[in-house]
Amino acid sequence: MAVRPKWLRPVAIVAALWNLLGCLAFAQDLRVSPSDLAHMSLEQQQAYAARPMWSVAATGVAVIGGLLGSIALAQPHRIAWPLLAASLIGVIVQDVGLVMASGGVLGTMAIVLQGMVLVIAIVLAMLAHRYAAGLPKD
Repeated sequence: MAVRPKWLRPVAIVAALWNLLGCLAFAQDLRVSPSDLAHMSLEQQQAYAARPMWSVAATGVAVIGGLLGSIALAQPHRIAWPLLAASLIGVIVQDVGLVMASGGVLGTMAIVLQGMVLVIAIVLAMLAHRYAAGLPKD
């Protein structure tokens, strides 16, 4: 296992906050009411309705795994690696579902944001693999 750098804990804490925001957004997305849908554009309503359930579930895996994995990385704990790897897989599956549901009308901002989410998930998984995966068992 590589020597754990001093900057890793603050990065993991920021990552936990980032993923907490993702969890809040996911929870809000699960509670969209008919009134909320009525305020969306027709394209947004269609994209929302077209989302496959496996994509929604992947979003949950991505944000919950990311939050728990980031907390474990801050400790550090060896469980950070499988949690953040699951989060990365969740992000990738979510992105596939997003592209499928969008019908080609995905805006530039959505593409940039999802790209940023993917890069962050990759970096966190790499950090966990390098600095937490090889920790001894408790």
